Amino acid sequence: MSELDRDAAVDRLEALLETIEDETMPVPVTEVWVYGDLALGVDPVERLDVYLTKDLLFGQADDRAAELNDRLGVDGIGETVRAEWASEHPEAVRANPSGHVAPEKCLGAHLFEEREPIHLEVCNASFEDNVTQRLEGALARESYENILDPRGVCLWIDGERSGDAFTKLRDGEYVFPPLSGALEMLGAEPSVAEEAADAVETYRERQDGISVRGDVV
Repeated sequence: MSELDRDAAVDRLEALLETIEDETMPVPVTEVWVYGDLALGVDPVERLDVYLTKDLLFGQADDRAAELNDRLGVDGIGETVRAEWASEHPEAVRANPSGHVAPEKCLGAHLFEEREPIHLEVCNASFEDNVTQRLEGALARESYENILDPRGVCLWIDGERSGDAFTKLRDGEYVFPPLSGALEMLGAEPSVAEEAADAVETYRERQDGISVRGDVV
């Protein structure tokens, strides 16, 4: 699968929300946003960009979690992902190179197929807060490729779906400025905004299949 037409991309988002609503997730999910091609009305969609806000887990490292850690050869079940979920979906447990369970990778494995043209961002902060944090950090370091595109649409928050987001996405009704213009609106100088937008696009073009990024703010 290399791209999706707009209707198929919206259908995929609706299926994603049904999964989040109906199944136990590795961590509690509180917000779902879409940004990038689909939010901009592009058709077909080369990559579907999804942002999830998650809650942190506390006080769930019990005996069952310890047994799962031992059996699966990882650390962190019951601390960074739910033991209930890991017990139900051991095949989807993913860890970082140090062997500690990575909730963003677990969400990616649970929600998406490996070859889907999807980028998943996972953070404990809301989309709008993380857009600002990532831009400030990128401007300070002059490292732009991981800027989070601010042109997003909220689909679901605290269990409630947006009343009209899916219809507007399907009809391509959202209107956003170019990425450089959006970054200028958030405080980037015009020349820097152009350079940053080019860096984001170049980075995006290098991605293939599902890609996942996790942040803690």
